[in-house]
Amino acid sequence: MAHHKAADSKREQFRQYLEKSGVLDMLTKVLVALYEEPEKPDSALDFLKHHLGASAHENPEIEALRLEVAEMKEKYEAVLEENKKLKTKLAQYEPPQDDKHGE
Repeated sequence: MAHHKAADSKREQFRQYLEKSGVLDMLTKVLVALYEEPEKPDSALDFLKHHLGASAHENPEIEALRLEVAEMKEKYEAVLEENKKLKTKLAQYEPPQDDKHGE
């Protein structure tokens, strides 16, 4: 009987661990999505893999980094455009360079 209680205690600790880490919630959501799917996929396992894999990208750190990369790309494009405009403006004030200066 003592062995049975130790096993139950281990199971309960593991369940609490899964609950605290969000695993139970995530599995429940994916299983509910599968249940509510009007046309059941041929492979339930592939459905679970796909949806669990997709939810891995919901990590807040990853999402913040994606947002930062997108912002940096926008800033980069703006700087390139500004650089192009400034080069054009600068060219108006510089004398034309002919090939004879280099010789």
